[in-house]
Amino acid sequence: MLFLKAFIIFDFQIQAQNKVTVTSCDRYFVFSAILTQFIMSTIQYYTEEGLIRLKEELLTLKTKGRQDIAKQIAEARDKGDLSENAEYDAAKDAQGHLELKIAKLEGVVGNARIFDNSQVDMSKVGILSTVKIKNVKNGMAVTYTLVSEQEADLKAGKISLGSPFGKGLVGKKVGDIAEIIAPAGMLEFEILDISY
Repeated sequence: MLFLKAFIIFDFQIQAQNKVTVTSCDRYFVFSAILTQFIMSTIQYYTEEGLIRLKEELLTLKTKGRQDIAKQIAEARDKGDLSENAEYDAAKDAQGHLELKIAKLEGVVGNARIFDNSQVDMSKVGILSTVKIKNVKNGMAVTYTLVSEQEADLKAGKISLGSPFGKGLVGKKVGDIAEIIAPAGMLEFEILDISY
């Protein structure tokens, strides 16, 4: 969120000082640079499958995605005057979005590490651990696997390490009570089982 605030302030200052309108395409490239700087400082751990999926997505965007955008721009150029060509502007905006996504994924893949559980204390909840927890109040038991933000999928039982549940569970051992701050208030869960 900090990088987004920096971008908004930067964008406002540029327009105020120069009394110019910054195009949306320019915004995407500036935002991309700021976002890449932020991501470059964040190392995240992934499963081997998750990292392979990210690399495949990046390759697809760089090849097929760029080719598709280039075709859209060429088709729009063929329609005449670029100064009043909405299709051309839309294609250039789409190109900015694509390049932003590519920059973000490059940063993520560049800082991704495959998790090696041989160097982890298996008695504590950590990244890529599967945890069975029981709600102390109603006795309901659920099982979650803690993963990186990119791999999180609640329907598949994968929660982000940075989520309130993830933060509340990290470092706990079997038998510990985890206090988790949720929108519904403070929840207490007992750790029943941990596996890697």
